[in-house]
Amino acid sequence: KTDFINFISDQEWKSIEPVSSWFGPSSFLMSSMSALFQLSMWIRHCHTYLTENVGIPVWGSYVVFALATLFMGLVLGLVSEAL
Repeated sequence: KTDFINFISDQEWKSIEPVSSWFGPSSFLMSSMSALFQLSMWIRHCHTYLTENVGIPVWGSYVVFALATLFMGLVLGLVSEAL
């Protein structure tokens, strides 16, 4: 805590080079990375729900996600070919 206070009060932050806009928190790259992390947490939540609440075995949950991945690939492929 004291190091942070000294960092601000001594204006040491001025000597640090700013982050480029490509790696800034509001850039497309970081927003996409955030969306991927949120997707992974949603998938984890769904896996937990399927295994603990519904009673599907772990391998069954993996099969569900594998089939969903194949289906989404099929849909995206068909859409990309239609355009």
